[in-house]
Amino acid sequence: MKPTNTYILGIESSCDDTAAAVIHNGVILSNVVATQDIHKEYGGVVPELASRAHQQNIVPVVQLALHKANIDKKQLNAIAFTRGPGLMGSLLIGTSFSKSLAMGLDIPLIAVNHMQAHILAHFIKTEEQTAPSFPFLALTISGGHTQIVKVSNYFEMEVIGQTIDDAVGEAFDKSAKILGLPYPGGPLIDKYAQLGNPKAFRFPKPKVSPLDFSFSGLKTAVLYFVERNTAKNPDFISENLEDICASLQFTIVDYLMDKLKNAVKETGIKEIAIGGGVSANSGIRKALKNTEKTLGWTTHIPKFEFCTDNAAMISIVGELKFKEQLFAENDIAAMARMKF
Repeated sequence: MKPTNTYILGIESSCDDTAAAVIHNGVILSNVVATQDIHKEYGGVVPELASRAHQQNIVPVVQLALHKANIDKKQLNAIAFTRGPGLMGSLLIGTSFSKSLAMGLDIPLIAVNHMQAHILAHFIKTEEQTAPSFPFLALTISGGHTQIVKVSNYFEMEVIGQTIDDAVGEAFDKSAKILGLPYPGGPLIDKYAQLGNPKAFRFPKPKVSPLDFSFSGLKTAVLYFVERNTAKNPDFISENLEDICASLQFTIVDYLMDKLKNAVKETGIKEIAIGGGVSANSGIRKALKNTEKTLGWTTHIPKFEFCTDNAAMISIVGELKFKEQLFAENDIAAMARMKF
């Protein structure tokens, strides 16, 4: 008999955030994230430092998640963890801890694909968000991924478009670095963009196949644009920062929407969801919401806390897999690269 009253602990350690969450019958009881600020000094995530910080953070983060959920670890029915994709050193910490805890408690272990979890975060029960209906299209946008995924059910997903080089989150962060903004720069570009003129400057939209993305050329265009204009005026960035950010964000958002429109045209699916860290961007949220009026789409935008890396999304996948008894063996290994 499968328990109907389940408590699942989710553990996320794919990059530089150590997170743990407890879910109870679709409702998140706790969602704890320990962010590693040390990477700001280096302008990006340093894998070795990330894995060391995970070692320091994982026990207190899990303890706090259980405390906030007001349950004892002996009440847990299963442990769900991020198997990949991500930084191998970081994944190893979460994987090893999860395997040990599951073995010690003699409960099932559930492996989760990080990118699938970003999509299935829409099925967490909250008053603020409604779950999409199958089939739907998911735009997964983060620092390491940019994909359009056709989602037929919880466990049947097909990537129909993806970046051929860099991810959109990297494009935001690298462009921010060129502009002299601290890491992570993506949220800062969004902040300044809201105060600027999106038509002040023009940046090129890379030309690739209808459903695929490319961002390496855009980063190069931003670099040449800044070099050319600062050579004429050393204060060009400071005098035009808001307009530069607004124009850059407009270009990226417009490019993402072009690809989504192509996907809708090809599949006939007008149920759209976004996920991943970059889905917190205000420009993307606004553009997607506008399509409900202009194109008749039904759109789903996750709560901010479920956009960036978190363990709530791992726990909801854990609960869905638990219902189907989709358990992992204890010799399962972490994977830096994983396919859907």
